[in-house]
Amino acid sequence: MNPSVTNSSLSLVSARYGWVMVVIAALAMVATLPGRTHGLGMITERMLADPLLQIDRVRFSEINFWGTLLGGLFCLPCGWLIDRLGLRATLTCTVCALAFVVLWMTRLSGQRELAVAVMLTRGFGQSALSVISITMVGKWFAQRTSLAMAVYSLLLSLGFAYAAQIAKPWANADWRVVWDAMGYALLAFVPVCLIFCRDPDPRSQDIESAEGCCGLPHQKRDASFTLKQALCTQAFWVFALATSLVGLIGSGLSLFNESVLTSQGFSKNVFYNLITLSGTVGLLTKLPIGWIGQRWRLNRLLSVGLILQAVCMVTLPLVRSLTGISIYGVGMGISGTITTVLFFTIWSQAFGRQHLGQIQALAQLLIVVASAAGPVIFALCLNQFGNYSAAFMSLAIVSALFALWSWFISIPDPVQSAQIPVAFPPYAAAERARTSTHVNVFKEN
Repeated sequence: MNPSVTNSSLSLVSARYGWVMVVIAALAMVATLPGRTHGLGMITERMLADPLLQIDRVRFSEINFWGTLLGGLFCLPCGWLIDRLGLRATLTCTVCALAFVVLWMTRLSGQRELAVAVMLTRGFGQSALSVISITMVGKWFAQRTSLAMAVYSLLLSLGFAYAAQIAKPWANADWRVVWDAMGYALLAFVPVCLIFCRDPDPRSQDIESAEGCCGLPHQKRDASFTLKQALCTQAFWVFALATSLVGLIGSGLSLFNESVLTSQGFSKNVFYNLITLSGTVGLLTKLPIGWIGQRWRLNRLLSVGLILQAVCMVTLPLVRSLTGISIYGVGMGISGTITTVLFFTIWSQAFGRQHLGQIQALAQLLIVVASAAGPVIFALCLNQFGNYSAAFMSLAIVSALFALWSWFISIPDPVQSAQIPVAFPPYAAAERARTSTHVNVFKEN
């Protein structure tokens, strides 16, 4: 049998099944709901009123803060397990663990047990399962990553919205009943993971395109950066820190957006309309931004998103009209979509797929830590100055600086990673420039 025909057939099958994996990945991200702020927010008030727990708002906030930080540490071993055990085993075990933790949480009657349960739901849900979900698409797509990630982002947005609608009729039910239902739903998802989740076939030359990728042989195209090599690049730190900044702003605004708007004379209805508007804009722009991401440099696209975010941050304290707040909502919706799609996309394109789990795990850990710090920063600003303007201006300046940095960096080429020794950034950069010359000569010949 002709090896090239076999490889082409494998690649075609992989490319088609990759879209099935996009759906599974989106479902896995929706399954993180019990470990996310939005999920816990559904039952927070009912937990505070539970006579068995005897917990007040301040104590619950402390439990949530430390649970988020400690749960973020689950990202690192999860990334290591993905790269060594594969997607199917890691996904199935993590969903099982999250399901049992959620079910155990409904049997609790004390604050210490609750603190452990919140930490574990954050760890297995928001951290580990999020890393697995994002890595699934990155492992399966090499050439059309931005489009695949845009579809994935669209599906998970619809999934979260649908999950919220399902939970709505249970708004007044005992929180333990709601959490029991979530736990059993997670158990029902376990066989789906076991049956449909697959690891990409290593025999396929390229999951998206079997031939013609830079004219390089298979072993060169599939070369990947190690975690240490990725940490020696500016691209990793620009994208990781910039998206963490977006997470920080998003978590702070999610918690205090109503307070911000009402302090500027808007009613609560404007707050809910703003959430709907931003979400709708995000849904409508995900596919177009994914399409643009295939045709434009990702670092430049990140700069556009960050500048748009900076403008929104500067202007929000000055907005006093419904038209102005609507424009703000559209701007934040577009900016958030750009940074979300890019966070899902950049890692596999820039650093390859072999060590993708570890690289994305560290990036996810940074986001979790930043998200935990966001509400604290906004609250301290309000206590110190009596408003949020100082936080908005400071974050706008930082966003603009990251946008400037992102505009001038270059995206690494994983083809060169096998020839680059792990070194400090100046030496790695010099070696990368040297190997780039050899790659260009190879292409010309």
